[in-house]
Amino acid sequence: MAETENGTPNVSAPATPGTPGGPLFSSHRVDSLSYDRKSMPRCKCLPITAWAPDHGCIIADFPSASDVSLTRKLGAEFVGTFILIFVATAAPIVNQKYNGAETLIGNAACAGLAVMTIILSTGHISGAHLNPSLTIAFAALRHFPWVQVPAYIVAQVLGSICASFALKGIYHPFMSGGVTVPSVSNSQAFGLEFVITFNLLFVVTAVATDTRAVGELAGIAVGATVMMNILIAGPLSGGSMNPVRTLGPAVAANNYRGIWIYLVAPTLGALTGAGVYTAVKLRNEESDPPRPVRSFRR
Repeated sequence: MAETENGTPNVSAPATPGTPGGPLFSSHRVDSLSYDRKSMPRCKCLPITAWAPDHGCIIADFPSASDVSLTRKLGAEFVGTFILIFVATAAPIVNQKYNGAETLIGNAACAGLAVMTIILSTGHISGAHLNPSLTIAFAALRHFPWVQVPAYIVAQVLGSICASFALKGIYHPFMSGGVTVPSVSNSQAFGLEFVITFNLLFVVTAVATDTRAVGELAGIAVGATVMMNILIAGPLSGGSMNPVRTLGPAVAANNYRGIWIYLVAPTLGALTGAGVYTAVKLRNEESDPPRPVRSFRR
């Protein structure tokens, strides 16, 4: 146990979500260590002696996969997706209803802030995926168990549809303003959705799976990426980045124009973005020693 100059044990704060070395916004960050992957250490504990003075380590999962039932995870995914779709879709609807009152910056800020707050509030329960493309990409890279993928996607789709019909009841007849449809050619919209989802998953994979990334600001990093992407893509493709961001409002408004773009392009972009970060990230032997564990709660 490390000691200060006067011999008093140097007690560290326990690892919390967003703490380097602790899970960021998902217990599945640690689940990935159970796979046979040379790029990640096999040890599942951290040298935080304050919690375990006898043997000098604690389990790094916060909480462990066994601590959170699948039902709770699905409930968190449903509520998180409901909030995200409600907020991100309401902004352009209000913009349409009040003749541009929100502006593009307002639309982007609403979506980015929604993502940030949901990550910080539900990430420790379900991982705050909120996006089938993200769930599929994480499963493909073995950061998330495939067996839970269908249930997560169902929860996300239901959350999106429920939020969209709630919006339809509140803002009728202005629901069309919240539907993401391309204002450019299909090929341009496809390419744009691919690129912005690539950007998003590159950042998410960094802060969610790599303990050497600056994890304390994960929610801000991901929310800022969403906002940035909407600023550059919103007027052209709608800046969806998420199949359920398009699917729910499309069902509620009965407008399916170009919907295949928003189902396929984000998924391919997510797989590519997550894969590229995994390919370029530092290996253990290439990195500096781990930074001291700090808690953003202090």
